[in-house]
Amino acid sequence: MELLPEGQKNTVTVAYEDQQRINEFSKLIMRKDAIEQDLTQQRTEKEYLDDVSLEIELIDEDEKVQYKIGDVFVFLKQKEVVEKLESDAENIDSNIEKLESDEAELDSRIKELKSILYAKFGDNINLER
Repeated sequence: MELLPEGQKNTVTVAYEDQQRINEFSKLIMRKDAIEQDLTQQRTEKEYLDDVSLEIELIDEDEKVQYKIGDVFVFLKQKEVVEKLESDAENIDSNIEKLESDEAELDSRIKELKSILYAKFGDNINLER
């Protein structure tokens, strides 16, 4: 089975090291996709927390509010809930920063591998999505 256009032959041989780079590239792309999905989820969660915090701040300070901890809802004072929401938001912010840092590292290595592989294989390899 030939995937190249008719009359065109593949003259580049794939060494073991090249195959390892291609495999690493594939793994990095899959890891980057997972990180992007986590980032989207964390950012959405952050937006929800911000919205809830604004709503909770409008409630009377003496009023009890249901707050979910794990699978259980507990009644806490408005002030305690605001503190917990702020703490949760800080945790999410730190998670987002870590994920963005990890993504930047992956992007750097992916770019490096692309340049190496395109230099060797040219048009015989497609690393774009």
